Amino acid sequence: MSPDGTTTTVNAVPSTASEAQSKPKQTPKAFKHPLDPLTPDEIAAISLAIRHHIAANTEIKAVKFITCALLPPPKKVVLSYLGIPLSPGAKPEAPVEIVRKAEVDFLDVVNGRAYNVVLSLNENSKWELDTLTLLPEEFHPQISVEELIACEVVVKNNPTIQKLAKDVGVLPEQIFCDGWSIGYDDRFPQKRRVQQALVFARFSEHDNLYAHPMDFIPVIDANSEELLHVDFPPHYTRAEDGSAKLSVHSTAPPPTAADSLSASKRERIPPPRKAWDFLPDLMAQTEEGGYHPRQDLKPLHVVQPEGVSFKMDGHVLEWQNWKMHIGNAILTLVFTRMLKILIAFSHREGIALSTITYNDNGEIRPIMYRLSLAEMVVPYGAPEYPHPRKFAFDSGEYGMGTMANELSLGCDCLGQIHYLPGSFIAHDGSAIIIKNVICIHEEDAGVLWKHTDYRPNGRSQTVRRRRLVVSMVCTLANYEYIWNYHFYQDGSIEFEIRLTGILSVYVSKDDEPTPFGTTVAPNVNAHYHQHMFSVRIDPMIDGLKNTVVESDILPLDAPTGSKENFAGNAFFSTDTPIKVESGRAYDYAKERRWRIVNSAKQHYSSGKDVGYSVGVKGGATPMMAKPDGWASRRAAFLKNTVWVCRDVEAEDSGTVRMWPAGKYVPQTKEEPEDSVGSWVEGQKPVEDEDILVFVTVGTTHIPRPEDWPVMPVEHLTVSFKPNSFFKANPSMDVPGSNDPLSVPAFNDNTTANGNAAGCH
Repeated sequence: MSPDGTTTTVNAVPSTASEAQSKPKQTPKAFKHPLDPLTPDEIAAISLAIRHHIAANTEIKAVKFITCALLPPPKKVVLSYLGIPLSPGAKPEAPVEIVRKAEVDFLDVVNGRAYNVVLSLNENSKWELDTLTLLPEEFHPQISVEELIACEVVVKNNPTIQKLAKDVGVLPEQIFCDGWSIGYDDRFPQKRRVQQALVFARFSEHDNLYAHPMDFIPVIDANSEELLHVDFPPHYTRAEDGSAKLSVHSTAPPPTAADSLSASKRERIPPPRKAWDFLPDLMAQTEEGGYHPRQDLKPLHVVQPEGVSFKMDGHVLEWQNWKMHIGNAILTLVFTRMLKILIAFSHREGIALSTITYNDNGEIRPIMYRLSLAEMVVPYGAPEYPHPRKFAFDSGEYGMGTMANELSLGCDCLGQIHYLPGSFIAHDGSAIIIKNVICIHEEDAGVLWKHTDYRPNGRSQTVRRRRLVVSMVCTLANYEYIWNYHFYQDGSIEFEIRLTGILSVYVSKDDEPTPFGTTVAPNVNAHYHQHMFSVRIDPMIDGLKNTVVESDILPLDAPTGSKENFAGNAFFSTDTPIKVESGRAYDYAKERRWRIVNSAKQHYSSGKDVGYSVGVKGGATPMMAKPDGWASRRAAFLKNTVWVCRDVEAEDSGTVRMWPAGKYVPQTKEEPEDSVGSWVEGQKPVEDEDILVFVTVGTTHIPRPEDWPVMPVEHLTVSFKPNSFFKANPSMDVPGSNDPLSVPAFNDNTTANGNAAGCH
């Protein structure tokens, strides 16, 4: 076996990723689009090939598969294959043969070490290993769904935990927990695969367990299934001046050798017993006075009496000026005279959109090569130990795709729906398939544009906005995230994040102060926290050579009464191209904004470079953790709203800058070398280059009692709007609106007459 952290070359492979993926080798056509994700059959075949190799060539006795995904070809190779030009007016480059590749992470069950494997599909349609790499002992692949489930079993069956639960009146069968990443804890060796468990009681089969938090937090080894330690968070008392006083002298972690309960100076607290159910049948049984659903809510249906406006022709989806090809959990680009994208299911990102182009009066214009949620982190604000360990990287540590829901018709998506499945690898190498994981539908979205000529005998025109929605819902223990990609008729794209689910809570004593949380119900403390997201944008605005322009809105310096600014009303916009790799902060005072442009092509009237604006206003949330704090050291992307760096694929380096907090996130202690903070240190030129843009958006959640027991949805968006990209409003050809099924709410002449003129 190779030394620690080195690679064993199993078969002779080229020296760069570009050579490996584009060598003129005749392989079977295993895909319709070179970015098609792996199928369930391919996942099974890949894991079998790895097992055969391990049995014949290594000392490894048992494996646990963690991830398995397509290793995509280099960008230029894909674009040449699809016939997409690399610059305005250029012809597409000649296509080359593409070898289909896959990448796998697995664990050696006996010694707990992690391995990375790269495989290729050979000319005989067989997967064969190219490289087998033993990862450094501190590297851990993402935590699997099966490991999270196993954590609850380990905790539930442990005699120590059962004794602790019994002491506060909880039976073994009533113990439940959510497995969490350990985050950061120097008390445990980084080489161990460690989880912490947030423990709750459940007093009936479908009881809302989060209403019954327990007063201790176990730590387990996910490989050996050992109970390593139990933490008891300290408590707060009220000082004479009314301020909150912590029961211990420091928020630092106590030694593991110490008695944690004594060290916390906290007596045991039973979990609160009041049921805060969310299922209607349970609420009917547990609500004081009974549960009475509203009776005055009339049905509201999404009705499309003539069917949907999108069409399915085999694997082809067409809607307005958009056209997509669908195959297994993907939408593949098909060349037509329409706007085109590829949509893929990713075990880590969830939905990933690729090769987005737009047909502008017959000219196929590239917009984005890839768009996805690359990372997110949820840092909590309570300083008393061990609560600071709560800053989960829900994408990098767990995988957003593996946490996706199977969607229900008429519940998660309304109207006439088309669904796509998704798949990821199980511990045993089989494929876990999620049916109905991606939802595609259309919906009304208000007014697109309108104008009324107020003069006598004037006319008006109202055009309603319709959008195509590609969505996914993911459950991360207590929280739900709803991911919506919206495509509009005016050439705009919007990535909407909706947050709901149940707050992460901890038990508190009667009348205990909660300076870093809200007591949302008696003895239930919901800690302050943030949800911070990193959106990865791989732009190709009319080609691969792009620039990010930073715009600030400034008042004219000339004082009121001056000849330059007599009324004192003047303001202007100033543009500054970002010339070198760097991170840029949002400036509220200057209402800072950004756009991605191609300087090789200008708008015929404005004279500005063609481009797309990136809208982050409202979601440009500042990081609350200290810059040198644990969360900030692990999640460098939090430090700036926008990051711009080179896409190293253009340099044939063999690496891909995908993950802003690193490829292997679990149990990192510092910012890894393969993270966005390190990428920009080189300060390479990014003007008129093949670039990547990472946008940080988020929300700071100060819980309200109205967020309990289930939180009403909160949302934020990142928008992409054409800016000097089109000649004029590209949606002027959308027909005006006058819905014949719209009727007066009440049968009175006032309402009817008010609508008599119609919409145009």
